[in-house]
Amino acid sequence: MHFDFSALPSQTVYKLLTSTVTPRPIAWVTTISADGCVNAAPFSFFNVMGHQPPTVAIGLMRRANGDLKDTGANIIENGEFVVNLVPEALMQQMNQTCADYPPGVDELAKAGLTALPAAHVRPPLIQGSPVSLECVSQATIVTGPHQVVVIGRVLGAHVDDAFVQDAERGYVNTTEMGLVARMHGSGWYARSTDLFQLARPTVTD
Repeated sequence: MHFDFSALPSQTVYKLLTSTVTPRPIAWVTTISADGCVNAAPFSFFNVMGHQPPTVAIGLMRRANGDLKDTGANIIENGEFVVNLVPEALMQQMNQTCADYPPGVDELAKAGLTALPAAHVRPPLIQGSPVSLECVSQATIVTGPHQVVVIGRVLGAHVDDAFVQDAERGYVNTTEMGLVARMHGSGWYARSTDLFQLARPTVTD
């Protein structure tokens, strides 16, 4: 069946995209306001876009009145953010930071999380996240009246020592991190435990 997105309501388009493009990695983004208030929120419109230079992209939605939420406002204001990846052990805390708190509320405190200092940017790392990517904004692209895409340069990554296998070659124990991803519908997630390996074919003359 073909779906013509130009003829569909936006909510139907959203359901089709989020129910088919799965699993999606979760960017648990921490930012900081000009007055020093920390904000944390998860986003599944997210992925790595390249490595030379290391680049990430995050899709942010505006409020119904058109205002940016704290994450977007803080990134535009000071250009810095941290992408923390989400392990299953912190799912409840991550879910708590989904709540639509008013501006100026520290979601880390509300969720009982501990902030750790970053090496390159002001926003903190989230203690317990196995990987945190310290980023600066390279561009903010308005893709529609209610959404923007932030392109970020990754300045450095903090990886929990427990998962580092060979630092010189960049080998980490991915499966042991227990990362989760976003699935379809409301409140559905996937674990990264049911895996299989397939060798890439080679082409010979």
